Amino acid sequence: MANLLKTVVTGCSCPLLSNCKVIPGKKDFLRTFHTHRALWCKSPVKPGIPYKQLTVGVPKEIFQNEKRVALSPAGVQALVKQGFSVVVESGAGEASKFSDDHYRAAGAQIQGVKEVLASDLVVKVRAPMVNPTLGVHEADLLKTSGTLISFIYPAQNPDLLNQLSKRKTTVLAMDQVPRVTIAQGYDALSSMANIAGYKAVVLAANHFGRFFTGQITAAGKVPPAKILIVGGGVAGLASAGAAKSMGAIVRGFDTRAAALEQFKSLGAEPLEVDLKESGEGQGGYAKEMSKEFIEAEMKLFAQQCKEVDILISTALIPGKKAPVLFSKEMIESMKEGSVVVDLAAEAGGNFETTKPGELYVHKGVTHIGYTDLPSRMATQASTLYSNNITKLLKAISPDKDNFYFEVKDDFDFGTMGHVIRGTVVMKDGKVIFPAPTPKNIPQGAPVKPKTVAELEAEKAATITPFRKTMTTASAYTAGLTGMLGLGIVAPNLAFSQMVTTFGLAGIVGYHTVWGVTPALHSPLMSVTNAISGLTAVGGLALMGGHLYPSTTSQGLAALATFISSVNIAGGFLVTQRMLDMFKRPTDPPEYNYVYLLPAGTFVGGYLAALYSGYNIEQIMYLGSGLCCVGALAGLSTQGTARLGNALGMIGVAGGLAATLGGLKPSPELLAQMSGAMALGGTIGKHLVEFCLYGNTCPFFSSLFGHSSIPVGTTLISSVANTRLVTDMSLAKVNECIL
Repeated sequence: MANLLKTVVTGCSCPLLSNCKVIPGKKDFLRTFHTHRALWCKSPVKPGIPYKQLTVGVPKEIFQNEKRVALSPAGVQALVKQGFSVVVESGAGEASKFSDDHYRAAGAQIQGVKEVLASDLVVKVRAPMVNPTLGVHEADLLKTSGTLISFIYPAQNPDLLNQLSKRKTTVLAMDQVPRVTIAQGYDALSSMANIAGYKAVVLAANHFGRFFTGQITAAGKVPPAKILIVGGGVAGLASAGAAKSMGAIVRGFDTRAAALEQFKSLGAEPLEVDLKESGEGQGGYAKEMSKEFIEAEMKLFAQQCKEVDILISTALIPGKKAPVLFSKEMIESMKEGSVVVDLAAEAGGNFETTKPGELYVHKGVTHIGYTDLPSRMATQASTLYSNNITKLLKAISPDKDNFYFEVKDDFDFGTMGHVIRGTVVMKDGKVIFPAPTPKNIPQGAPVKPKTVAELEAEKAATITPFRKTMTTASAYTAGLTGMLGLGIVAPNLAFSQMVTTFGLAGIVGYHTVWGVTPALHSPLMSVTNAISGLTAVGGLALMGGHLYPSTTSQGLAALATFISSVNIAGGFLVTQRMLDMFKRPTDPPEYNYVYLLPAGTFVGGYLAALYSGYNIEQIMYLGSGLCCVGALAGLSTQGTARLGNALGMIGVAGGLAATLGGLKPSPELLAQMSGAMALGGTIGKHLVEFCLYGNTCPFFSSLFGHSSIPVGTTLISSVANTRLVTDMSLAKVNECIL
């Protein structure tokens, strides 16, 4: 046992045990240990390769008309900061407006194509192909056991995978990044589709002979362009947003219900066929539909071709030829000057008349079949693609020191393991595409097919235009019949007049108050409380005696007048204080005293007419009512709020003056009335001085309720003649309006 311990100790590389000594002559057992400040062994070696030992190569794209570059200077700077060494082929970013000097400033080295392709990690846009200048395939120039990140499309390029396999390459296909939430930042297909959708609308506008937006000019009326977009993926939604912002009438079609909702959210009109069938497929793509659905779809497209000016189609099925959605006959039925843009041209096209990569005119219809739309916005496309790559590298290898990622066949849906396994199509020369099905895939609730009876019930429940119109007409018929019945059962003409006034005033009041700005609701409430103080009219009409009331009912009437006066004075003063709170130092000066001119003219003119023998009380009531309505309307905006408060004061003053003029009280009774109103107004003013604004309005609202009680009690307990009641009813038109 001692010999075994000795062997372990002398062979251990741990600092704790490296200084241990064996006593001479005692070789068969361990004698003593010397202490060491290190109390642990060396940490385990991290997997992977340090970033500083890896070189990232950015070659120039050699595919025909390809202007994009895999990394922008900003992307290079991000990788250099992470620790990578970056080499860029000379002129790689010129077509994207990124010069070699920009890359040097970002920390990259400029080298030749062979040196760049021999890097540890090569990032490209297009899949490797034969270099016509060197006469050799780019895959043969890759470093053995290196890593390639690019668009690959492995299902369509098995020969390319065989070539890469010979170099024992690890391949990350940007077109295979799973479309899950966690991978949105590295979804290069969506980035490029967004650009393609936008560019499709720009090209269509360039080749269309009219405005997108409708215009009415002195030279004539220009109708808006009508655009149909087929496919509600990223490209289709980008096209819909761009076309709608340019003023066109946009229609959208997709087999997926969620895509139709997104079309609708962008302001486009979603189109559907009569046949109900879900088009939801795997990975965010639409699935192939049934024969019956396709027939209904073709019928819809044939009809739309005769109506729209521009067609944009984006329908693709992963790993297969694009479906032909528009036949030659449909295209020839379109108006001359129309434009079709086929975003699926690279996969064969959705139009039977499409020529991939070409722009041409067929029977007066311009066909845009470009396969390089993202490349036609090279700067923007390169920037987004660069961001996708840098985010992907940082996500799959989060370690701060070493570059390493692990490919597992056992992974859950929507996790980083799912992203890595889906993106890596070849590992050390071994093809591992396609990825296995992930675990824990979220399952939507199965849609239960509706029975024939249910479908018939839904159809029966659908409101037809005739039924909708008939329902509206029936409602108005019932309402007008009720009005006729009310007129028949009315006890006298005065009742009908009061109901008429009440109904019209209610409608006017509703529409007036509805338009008030929310910020002015509190001033509106205080003005309403002040105008509600016109219950004083009822109290004045029932007051009697001389300097003092002589009966209980007269005392209650005086009390009602007093309380209502508190409400009037306090309400208008609170409104004035609230509006002063909204006033800013930069607002122009106000001259509210000028409103005394219409007030004096209104009340003074009535007094002059009264002493001249004219009885114009009804006109005064009308003027007062209009002023009260104008007060509420004035409170709708900040600019007219003070005018509204002034109109309320004029209306209340006119109503009270007309009531006093109509009653023609004796000097003693007039003194009693004036005293009650003056005392109430004074108390209302002082109450405002001592009450907080937040509590004043509810307080005056309660006063309005309390002032109504004595009036009602007095009406019941006293025997009022018909003329008095009628006069009081007309005077309270203002109250009815509120």
